[in-house]
Amino acid sequence: MEKIKAFFKRKDIEISLKRYGIDALGAMAQGLFCSLLIGTIIDTLGNQFGIPFLTQTIAMIPAKGGTEYTVGGLASAMSGPAMAIAIGYALKSPNLVLFSMTAVGFAANALGGPGGPLAVLFVAIISAEFGKAISKETKIDILVTPLVTIGMGTFLSWLIAPALGKAALKVGEVIMWATDLQPFLMGITVSVLVGVALTLPISSAAICAAFGLTGLAGGAAVAGCCAQMIGFAVISFKENRWGGLVSQGIGTSMLQMGNIVKNPRIWIAPTLASAITGPIATCVFHLKMNGAAVSSGMGTCGLVGQIGVYTGWVNDVASGAKEAITAMDWTGLILISFVLPAVLSLLIHAGVKKLGWVKDGDMKLA
Repeated sequence: MEKIKAFFKRKDIEISLKRYGIDALGAMAQGLFCSLLIGTIIDTLGNQFGIPFLTQTIAMIPAKGGTEYTVGGLASAMSGPAMAIAIGYALKSPNLVLFSMTAVGFAANALGGPGGPLAVLFVAIISAEFGKAISKETKIDILVTPLVTIGMGTFLSWLIAPALGKAALKVGEVIMWATDLQPFLMGITVSVLVGVALTLPISSAAICAAFGLTGLAGGAAVAGCCAQMIGFAVISFKENRWGGLVSQGIGTSMLQMGNIVKNPRIWIAPTLASAITGPIATCVFHLKMNGAAVSSGMGTCGLVGQIGVYTGWVNDVASGAKEAITAMDWTGLILISFVLPAVLSLLIHAGVKKLGWVKDGDMKLA
């Protein structure tokens, strides 16, 4: 056992919740952002502003009779490799392992189907750790390490990716079905849980992507994330001023995690706000995320959540599922994303401060 521990330490293989559930998951979300999300945004910009270079086909794979790709389409198509490489990087993989993750991510995402991101997470972690274990253990490392990494990744993709993908999709379908059935209760549940995940050092975006969370459930998730980001941005404005407003409001509320550990009560206002805006989103405005599922867990980060909702509207209008984008749609999106989180968080936070649970300086960012 001591030899195994020493070997793991030498190879920097750390089997822990932090390494896999925080570092790897967070990196996966960044990979997803830099491929699928950016691709979706590029396509949206091209279609809405009529930019020929962004809307025309620039590649076809295979050359004859295959799938046509725009600039954004090519970026989106690389989501599997991007996620796997990001995970490999988070696990501190050597170069040969890291570069081999391209094939691993492509295989896992392709075979995982709609639940591909969850398959990529599991397959990429295992493949990277096996690759790290064999790295530089032979004189022909340049052959052995990629063979082991890619071999393990493709084998696991064939073995478990379809099942993981189906399981993730089924969980997502259950959540979405429950939200359609009970929009009030599930609106609260999804909004609070996904919002809390956004602020914790894990990835709400990756979770939403893994479970394919769209529709009303996706709308509730957007509401919860916005409540956390905008909520913390406004209630900590006195301490952090404009820099804090921007870094939390369109960056991430995760910046407050250190302060939450010191005084968990600063989390009350944004969390209660999410419990209110979630059911308003589902029951009053019927806010749906019919864009990319990963956008459901992004909130106001780079306005990705709002762009995702808008993309969904555009797609629905194009398909005939929606007649037009209405003033009510825009009103709901603006209220749920910005106005209600700010107003509710300020009101609730005032009560929390009056109780003496939070004092000035508790939310000061370093």
